[in-house]
Amino acid sequence: MALLTFEEALREILSRVQPLPAETVPLPEAAGRVLADDARAATDLPPFASSAMDGFAVRGDDTPGMLQVVARIAAGRPAARALRAGEAMAIATGGVVPAGADAVVPIEVVAERGDSVEISERVEPGTHVRPRGGDLVAGDPVVKAGTVLRPAELGALAAAGVGEVVCSRRPRAAVVTTGTELRRPGDALEPGQIFEANGVMLAAALSAAGALVEPPVSVSDDEREHRDALERGLTADVLVTSGGVSVGPHDLVRKIETELGVEEVFWRVAVKPGKPISFGVRGDTLVFGLPGNPVSSLVCFELFVRTAVLALQGACDPGPSFAPGELAAPIRRNPERDEFVRARLRVDGTRATLEPVVGQESHMIARAAAANALVLAPRGEGELAAGSAVRYLTLR
Repeated sequence: MALLTFEEALREILSRVQPLPAETVPLPEAAGRVLADDARAATDLPPFASSAMDGFAVRGDDTPGMLQVVARIAAGRPAARALRAGEAMAIATGGVVPAGADAVVPIEVVAERGDSVEISERVEPGTHVRPRGGDLVAGDPVVKAGTVLRPAELGALAAAGVGEVVCSRRPRAAVVTTGTELRRPGDALEPGQIFEANGVMLAAALSAAGALVEPPVSVSDDEREHRDALERGLTADVLVTSGGVSVGPHDLVRKIETELGVEEVFWRVAVKPGKPISFGVRGDTLVFGLPGNPVSSLVCFELFVRTAVLALQGACDPGPSFAPGELAAPIRRNPERDEFVRARLRVDGTRATLEPVVGQESHMIARAAAANALVLAPRGEGELAAGSAVRYLTLR
């Protein structure tokens, strides 16, 4: 049976995502959340005509000439009266341009003479004045629904007077790692044991994608332990397991999930690393079975799980978002599977160059830590030469 391509697998996943309900969130608590409705400006932005420079508010028709300085306007303290003909008012950046003034002259280009200023050239109306509503008018959308709220969006919303926003509920996520050989980092290792790395890695990745993550659970290759942990995990919106999804005698995850009512949508995808990934659903719960090798687990998360978690939150572009780049060294292609090669991304102006890291085996998580990008090497014969145009994902 032919394996799904990763694009086909993504379509299967996204077709089963039901966006989560919305809730009102105070703006200071909305970082990383996804807007469920457009957020609209509560006021014009700027809310008044303001100065773009430290200088003097004037009437353009009075320039050039000698003008009497009749007031000094600090930010947040408007002038007591309108500007009259033949007058100027000193003004700070961000200060309210007084009625009667239509331009600001920078302080560097005037000659101050006691209580007067001499302006040697004509100043056109509108010079160095930020008009009221020049950025936004009250009621305009500041940020559109489906946008992930990053610092720039939060700053724009705050400036527009938005105190709270309507966001999709954050998904609840559970992580279960499997394997009798696994030990908690910091414990002493006995022969045949390894430190458990996937739990902390996947929990951090889920959190960065906006999920609320329960503490990861690690279970040995025991059916009762598997059943108890998976049954608890299936109460979340997203259950992510690591290991136990292949066909060995200790690969119990898929069997027990089926017994617990999980409908398996697919098992195995034509990608390297990560071929044995599984995906299923139970009710509205999305169930991902990732391979146990840490790099395979990481790649599958970036391709499939992150996309699903963002889609649950209503993100307009859940990804994965590939960018164009150029190979710094050749990559041999896999004839049967699309390969995701760990690489170092270097950006020089508009040119993105990708240098594959040494050590691409799926267990080499320490080598993968040196990478900040995944390069897509499409399946096929031969190699991609240095200088080839490629697509890549950033590792967040």
